[in-house]
Amino acid sequence: MAAGTNLPTVPRRPLSSAFGLPGPVEELYRQVLSGSGGSFEVLARSLFVTPDELRSRVGPLLELDIVRLEGDRVTVASPVEAVSRYVAAQAVTMSEAGADLARLAEAIPMLADMGADAPLLDSTAIDGEVTTGGDIAGAIVRWINDSPGDLCFLRPDQWRLPSESEMALAVNRAVQQGRRVRAIYPARALQEAPAILIGRAAIGEQIRVLPEVTTRLLVIGTSRALLPDPLGVGNDRRVAIRQPSIVQVVTSYFDLLWDRATAVPTLDRGEARPDLRRLLLAQLADGAKDEQIARNLGLSLRTVRRRIAALMDDLGVDTRFQAGVEAARRGWL
Repeated sequence: MAAGTNLPTVPRRPLSSAFGLPGPVEELYRQVLSGSGGSFEVLARSLFVTPDELRSRVGPLLELDIVRLEGDRVTVASPVEAVSRYVAAQAVTMSEAGADLARLAEAIPMLADMGADAPLLDSTAIDGEVTTGGDIAGAIVRWINDSPGDLCFLRPDQWRLPSESEMALAVNRAVQQGRRVRAIYPARALQEAPAILIGRAAIGEQIRVLPEVTTRLLVIGTSRALLPDPLGVGNDRRVAIRQPSIVQVVTSYFDLLWDRATAVPTLDRGEARPDLRRLLLAQLADGAKDEQIARNLGLSLRTVRRRIAALMDDLGVDTRFQAGVEAARRGWL
């Protein structure tokens, strides 16, 4: 080679940068390399850290298989070995990615043949639809008349709707046909619409109440369920489901709520009153404060506190927590 010839200088890159690791990790690598083959605990002491601290710091090297722990024995790959393992791992990753891309490439012609507007395959189709607007009350009445099976309602606010009388007639016809009709109302309905609840009970609707009912819902037999999307009240968008398995799940959800709800007997003076004992216990179990319970049940704060005190006295307990435990033991919840 001729004198004075200047060869290009190849920059030396830190080993850690080749692995995409922070710079301080390389220094740590060089420190633990000297302890390869020995005790991990001894190595930690030599670096003035605990074994747990050292294990945390060498985590990136463990993930790259540069450092291996077998019990208390630590093995650290040499720089050449470390690079070799890293390249081998990357080759496997690239091979798997290549196989995935190949499978996607094979699927592209089929997707093009299907077209953007191709119908769903039968194996993935769900029987139902999303609707907005229209005469939903009329549609529900037709479904009730045309579909067999019992009826289940969640009715958080429907007594305020102009279709209430139309729905009551449909429920009456269903009861006359020997179909069971169950409806769950929020406790405030007892104050807001006692006449409607009494009328519904008179035509054969089985009524229970919960402190709160958060969404509308209708289930007709095993053939149809109707619920708002998203769940709640006041939504013009609805999901009508006819898929049997999904209708079954919705029915199971209603049954769970029904078991938790409280029966509403028709008492003297024609007032529909709930079993306040169970309602109070349910509210207390949910962690509701006295003010919130009063609002939910339509009672004065003073009445709520008096009822809770009487309930605790009946149960023979001193605290609300004990009341919940004892009520559960007696099967009141």
